[in-house]
Amino acid sequence: MRQSGYLEPMTRRILVEIEVPRWGFVKRSPDGRVDYVSPLPSPFNYGCVPGVMGRDGDPLDALVVGPRLPRGHRLTVQVRGVIHLRDAGRIDDKLICKVGELTPSERRSVETFFRIYPWTKGLLNRLRGAGGPTRFEGWADRER
Repeated sequence: MRQSGYLEPMTRRILVEIEVPRWGFVKRSPDGRVDYVSPLPSPFNYGCVPGVMGRDGDPLDALVVGPRLPRGHRLTVQVRGVIHLRDAGRIDDKLICKVGELTPSERRSVETFFRIYPWTKGLLNRLRGAGGPTRFEGWADRER
């Protein structure tokens, strides 16, 4: 797999594979086993960029804003921004993608979710004994 740093340029389109449909809790591995259960349902389709590793050592995360898509669905979308997240001390950036432009309301929804999610994920990390901070560290628009 390729390692990603900051994406350059973020104006290009990327392939995303959906792992958790919108409003889902459960992420499954390719063989169908439960890989992760989220403390909150995802109001977005959650997936990854096949073949690209994130800086946390896992496949690069990507959220697709829009209608619910089935698990395993692949689509080509444009990167609209990046949410910078720290999870148990590790960088865990999330690409924010959509076919078409993000509306101001969608952008607020993404930011609101990622201001709440780290708090719940941090509690879960502490219960599991994972050290290091879990927090939202900001949003980078595709133009930056």
